[in-house]
Amino acid sequence: MFTDPARRKLFFTLFALCLLGGFVAILMTGKGRGALNAEPTPIAQVAPASVSAEGESDASGANAIAPRTELTATPEAAPTVTPLSALAARPAGNAVVGEPLGLGALGGQGGDEALPFRIEFARNAAGIRSIIFNKYFVAATTVGEVREPYEVTRESAIGGFEVPVFAARQIVVNGTSVPLFGVVWHSPSAGRFESEIVDATGAVIATIAREYRSSGTNYDLTLLQSVTNRTAAPLEVRFEMYGPSDLPGDKGAYTETRRMHFGYILPQKRDPLQATVLSNGQTFERQTLIDLVDGGNTGLWPDAAAKEGEYSLSWVGSTNRYFTLALYAPYAPPSSPSKKLIAIDEVSGGTTPGSDGKPQLFTTVWSPTATIAPNASASFDVGVYAGPLEPRILESHDPYAALNMGELIVYSMAGCCSFCTFPWLARSLLWVLTTLHDYVLFDWGLSIIALTIVVRLILHPVTKKSQISMQRFSKAMSALKPELDALQKRYKDEPARMQQEQIRMFREKGVSPAGCVGGMLPTFLQMPIWMALYAVLYFAIALRQEAAFFGVFQNFGGWSFLADLSTADRFFVFGSPIGFDWLSISSLNVLPIMMGFVFWVQAKYMSPPPSATMTDEQKSQQRMMQIMMTAMFPIMLYSAPSGLTLYIFTSTCFGIIEGRIIRKQVEQMDLLAPKAKKKQDFMGRLYEKALERAKQKPDQPNRFKGR
Repeated sequence: MFTDPARRKLFFTLFALCLLGGFVAILMTGKGRGALNAEPTPIAQVAPASVSAEGESDASGANAIAPRTELTATPEAAPTVTPLSALAARPAGNAVVGEPLGLGALGGQGGDEALPFRIEFARNAAGIRSIIFNKYFVAATTVGEVREPYEVTRESAIGGFEVPVFAARQIVVNGTSVPLFGVVWHSPSAGRFESEIVDATGAVIATIAREYRSSGTNYDLTLLQSVTNRTAAPLEVRFEMYGPSDLPGDKGAYTETRRMHFGYILPQKRDPLQATVLSNGQTFERQTLIDLVDGGNTGLWPDAAAKEGEYSLSWVGSTNRYFTLALYAPYAPPSSPSKKLIAIDEVSGGTTPGSDGKPQLFTTVWSPTATIAPNASASFDVGVYAGPLEPRILESHDPYAALNMGELIVYSMAGCCSFCTFPWLARSLLWVLTTLHDYVLFDWGLSIIALTIVVRLILHPVTKKSQISMQRFSKAMSALKPELDALQKRYKDEPARMQQEQIRMFREKGVSPAGCVGGMLPTFLQMPIWMALYAVLYFAIALRQEAAFFGVFQNFGGWSFLADLSTADRFFVFGSPIGFDWLSISSLNVLPIMMGFVFWVQAKYMSPPPSATMTDEQKSQQRMMQIMMTAMFPIMLYSAPSGLTLYIFTSTCFGIIEGRIIRKQVEQMDLLAPKAKKKQDFMGRLYEKALERAKQKPDQPNRFKGR
């Protein structure tokens, strides 16, 4: 580029100086979000002397009621603001006294037991230390057992610090980042926290209040957040807090069940009323987001699709198999009619090593910038849902139903199995199961059996037709065996001609070449039902820790057999797991073994006899396939929900009985009698076309022959 050495040296010197200047500018700047994978600002290490000026503040003034400013993006013609040198401190005269008071109480522990959870707070960053449910437990109970309450979330280690849930991370005031993570909060009452932003002289610049409130119904929780300007000049404020992060993984899960969801509203040009909340395309597998973040793509919302579509955020939630932690728009018409989550306009992701050494996903959420006039306030209120993925709550009660938060419930397996679990079918099956349970049978085990019978009866015409087709094809092929043998001898050196003659013979005799394939149709039709039911029994919280057959087995000394239809049947529980790291078996499960036995019975006694035209090698392969199918399903479903194995076991038993009845009817039929000529069936036409194409395809010469 530069042939003169002097010029080349000058160019690289200037280039190096530019790089150095940019690096220094980055280090000196406190503005912006920063790298989420970096450690949080270690405010916990700030010495008490650094906030000693709080004694000179006016505590009553800090808590005075001021007019509130609607939170919006900063107008283009906003008043001029002055950069500040500030830090956070507890309000003057308030020392740290014990732990903050919590909300709610666990059963039998006194306090407010009306709430569905017990919330313990952390003074550090005004966040939540843990949320423990009152009515959900870690495992199903047996007689005499004391169940451990389920803890849906708790503070976690991020960058070497214990970070509470929804902790306040920082506030940006006039371009200056003021960390809020530390013992800079005063808690005057249960769920309420207050802090001040002071300058170098100790003068109060702004006051911050965070308050968690719950009405005690439907796991609702509201986080009220406000910033009040205590100066004589306007302040530009942007707020950052930790958002929904990884929930506990399911101990018995052998596939990842955790996801991150974003509910959004279309722009006004596409949805004039902006009343519909969607989540299509904005539900992500946890590992997908971890890969994105580790690859440097920390911006989770808005992503490229959301920016292109001009979507507005309505809610964001993290889910595991049965529970969710979500932030949503505080929709409460007529006072709060908007479904937009105005207090959040960006969601960023980060990862941190978990206790098991594997990466854990966390998020932080940013508010839009608000300009606060002197002695006015800006609110950053958000709704919080910490509860079960229960359709009867999320799809039936406002504000969740109005915000379409039922989309947090996804009946679909993760990874490569996600496309084949048919969520729409899963929801239909759950509706049928729920109806049978609530209004007819009042037991989930009996409801699953009833669903099995309903499905088999619906498929009975198809089953009967396919079995008759298989029997007719088998007998027809036996009758045609001498002629087929003659064709094979006559045209043994002309495979295309032999196929042509076979097609002609099949047409003349009225034999469908696809008759044997049709016999597998009922099984193929049931496969989507099995997969959808698998997802239902795996994700539906209504079946979590529900025993089968009115809990009759649990009356025998607290027997664990079928005590929880969402897990394996646990006929006998081992003292310690057996196996290896990649395969661990904690119990003897008998339903998959019984299912394998009935599969063997069905294959041996109910399958049609081998075709007369099959060679010994083909017969051996058919027997091997039957053995593999008999063994494969019990192995695959050994640790599957017992409700699913109960369904397949019942379906197979019903199929054996159904098959015997159909066989008796078939025995009275003359399967070889000529049928009225009719249009070829679909499978037959496909088979015929394939043979025709093979016949018409010219033989390809060996291009290497003679070389």
